[in-house]
Amino acid sequence: MSTTFAVGEERWRARLGTLRQVVRQELVTRQLARHVPGRPGRRVLDIGCGQGTQLLSLARHGHTVTGLDSSQALLGDLARSLRAEAPEVRGRVRLVRGDARDTAALFRAARFDVVLCHGVLMYFPDPGPMLAAAAAVTAPGGLVSLLVRNGDALAMRPGLRGDWAAADEAFGGPWYLNRIGVRARADRLGDLTAALAAHGLEVQAWYGVRVFTDLAGDDAPVPDAGELRLLLACEERAGSTDPYRAVAALLHVLARRS
Repeated sequence: MSTTFAVGEERWRARLGTLRQVVRQELVTRQLARHVPGRPGRRVLDIGCGQGTQLLSLARHGHTVTGLDSSQALLGDLARSLRAEAPEVRGRVRLVRGDARDTAALFRAARFDVVLCHGVLMYFPDPGPMLAAAAAVTAPGGLVSLLVRNGDALAMRPGLRGDWAAADEAFGGPWYLNRIGVRARADRLGDLTAALAAHGLEVQAWYGVRVFTDLAGDDAPVPDAGELRLLLACEERAGSTDPYRAVAALLHVLARRS
């Protein structure tokens, strides 16, 4: 990932099992499943794979997955998780330590059927180079999956908290201070759609992620199984339904390379 993420990396790792992160990862998993069938296996690149939640899910479903990340600590976490997987799952995973900015140099052009870039664009001042790199390594007809901070709803969180100074500033966007203490950038759906089109990527679908649970505390625990099931059902429905998805904290955008 980018060097700015490193400032908040330890906070990120500490919160991986909390409600907000569990909701994020589970919703993205479900949304991806609609667009990446389990068979036949696809060649997948996860740029900024981090602890590897999506990478492991895709490998379990038969895909051959390459994970790219610059963090030795997060790749170590992922390697430990891999050791607990079945041999056939481990055999479908390759980990590469490297900077997301070097994606196009590290991998052959048009090599992958699916490219994930989740929670990465927000740490770059200009999304253009990363979008170009993602497009370059995606095969014709392949899918690019982006998870970004929703610039169209940037004032929602501070406004609902009653932090009016922060809400007022957020209307101007695109910069904000995120929950791990890092200055990050949000993307507006219309701008992102146009930027993707400039790189030969046509948006096929988009979803909201964390419509209702974005205000949960940083350390909010995961509820019991029954409540979590209902919570996720509500989040999943809101994330694919207007007008709710438009005010989600995160946008999950899926684009096809022409």
